[in-house]
Amino acid sequence: MAAPLLHARFPGDGAASSSAVKTLGASRTGLSDMLTLENDFFNSPPRKTVRFGGTVTEVLLKYKKGETNDFELLKNQLSDPDIKRLQWLNRSQTVVEEYLAFLGNLVSAQTVFLRPCLSMIVSYFVPPRVVIKEGDVDVSDSDDEDDSKTPWFLMPILVEKFPFVRKSERTLECYVHNLLRISVYFPNLRHEILELVIEKLLKLDVNASRQDIEDAEEAAIQTGSGPDATEGLFNMDEDEDTERDTKADQQRLDHMVHPVAERLDILLSLLLSYIKDVCYVDGKVDNNKTKDLYRDLITIFDKLLLPTHASCHVQFFMFYLCSFKLGFAEAFLEHLWKKLQDPNNPAIIRQAAGNYIGSFLARAKFIPLITVKSCLDLLVNWLHIYLNNQDSGAKAFCDVALHGPFYSACQAVFYTFVFRHKQLLSGNLKEGLRYLQSLNFERIVMSQLNPLKICLPSVVNFFAAITSKYQLVFCYTIIERNNRQMLPVIRNTAGGDSVQTCTNPLDTFFPFDPCVLKRSKKFIDPVYQIWEDMNAEELQEFKKPIKKEVVEDEDDDFLKGEVGITPSSFDTHFRSPASSVGSPPALYLPDQSPLITRVCD
Repeated sequence: MAAPLLHARFPGDGAASSSAVKTLGASRTGLSDMLTLENDFFNSPPRKTVRFGGTVTEVLLKYKKGETNDFELLKNQLSDPDIKRLQWLNRSQTVVEEYLAFLGNLVSAQTVFLRPCLSMIVSYFVPPRVVIKEGDVDVSDSDDEDDSKTPWFLMPILVEKFPFVRKSERTLECYVHNLLRISVYFPNLRHEILELVIEKLLKLDVNASRQDIEDAEEAAIQTGSGPDATEGLFNMDEDEDTERDTKADQQRLDHMVHPVAERLDILLSLLLSYIKDVCYVDGKVDNNKTKDLYRDLITIFDKLLLPTHASCHVQFFMFYLCSFKLGFAEAFLEHLWKKLQDPNNPAIIRQAAGNYIGSFLARAKFIPLITVKSCLDLLVNWLHIYLNNQDSGAKAFCDVALHGPFYSACQAVFYTFVFRHKQLLSGNLKEGLRYLQSLNFERIVMSQLNPLKICLPSVVNFFAAITSKYQLVFCYTIIERNNRQMLPVIRNTAGGDSVQTCTNPLDTFFPFDPCVLKRSKKFIDPVYQIWEDMNAEELQEFKKPIKKEVVEDEDDDFLKGEVGITPSSFDTHFRSPASSVGSPPALYLPDQSPLITRVCD
């Protein structure tokens, strides 16, 4: 039974098996060059030394001539049960090549040895176990090596051998690095390997929220244990090894205090580096290679990321890949758009697609204005068609359970508008206002579905302020009415009907909010649009409604009868919390009490 299975996995004759073993070996031996690990990384001494006269070739030649003593000695020593593995990685290059050639010949002649050979090589993907004892107590990093039987095929072996996600950062880094190298040698395994890596990253991500990571960093700085705690206290002599010091300083600055975030950052930066290495050839994007990788990653994105709520960082692998060429960004947006508008998809997937569209359009610096406008046209047109279909029907009322994708699309439009309104109005203000007026925000806002009640309050209030300044739609009456309707009611002890409190029923998140992982953000920051808080002058300017004469001509009467926001109300609307990290800060209406604010957020 073994041979057919093995041949199904590695088609062809024994040469294919030999190639597989050699490739895996080459992957492992190249580790030190790419990870810049310490010199003693693989220098643990062999457990058992085998001694016999001459080389294996000489022993076999003697045996052929009838001199069997050395051959029997070799056979007996190799059959010693204490010898589990030949420590070949710390030998010279010549020995390594000879050993790999030996393995190649072995599995070519006897394919039954392919499984243990592959398992042995994969087991070297992590550093050797360091035994640490305090007295008689073993406090080593990992358990004794697992001698259980390994699966038949390579991919199940790779899955089985993947270290537990709470293992040391070094162990995880080594293993993931080698997995990614294997995907280069075996392209047919790349999809499965990438899915395995991203799945593990996602497990780390959902256990390290952005807020927890920031709190840990802030606490470390306040207690004097953060990376900047001792900066500038000592001036070293100039004749010190500055290169070594610089590298050590950088590693210290890149370190994440939150332990899960540190693992996640190391592995995500490794994945981002891999994506760049695959897509770039001689400093230029290779379209064919990038297309192939995009197909693998978009499938994994659909399977793992879209159904996962509140992942903070793993999804940036798609953001980064799309930054290489506009065509990939447009393909990603089109893919999400199809997910959003398809009624056959579950509502939760459609809502997630809407969240991704809004966050991507707002944050991707590499998306030009013409693409932003095209996406807004698609989204807004779909919203109007949706309203046409609802009209005054039985379901034409505010209910996120019935209209979740609609509200998600509304929020994507509002969020994109908040981030991109300056670009939309730059250049020719008159043409920009004409375009925004053509979107007919008023009909959407005033509809019976009432999206301002469902969408995130911070987004709603910024949208209201900007559209009011440019007199596109006046939202504050609706917002105040919604807030009065959503006042929390205290249930009396006598019972009675259930009451609704103010929650965020859309349960939205913005998947491309700022990356706070120090290593990974170096890949993202150059192509990322941050939220720019308004300075004092901009705030004062924002209080003033635009002048009619700026855009008015004999046909322009849509700005007549100016409606602005008063300076007193403006200051209240734009109270930004000190913890804002890049998204529009939460805004509160004048009549909101602290209790309502807490419940709504």
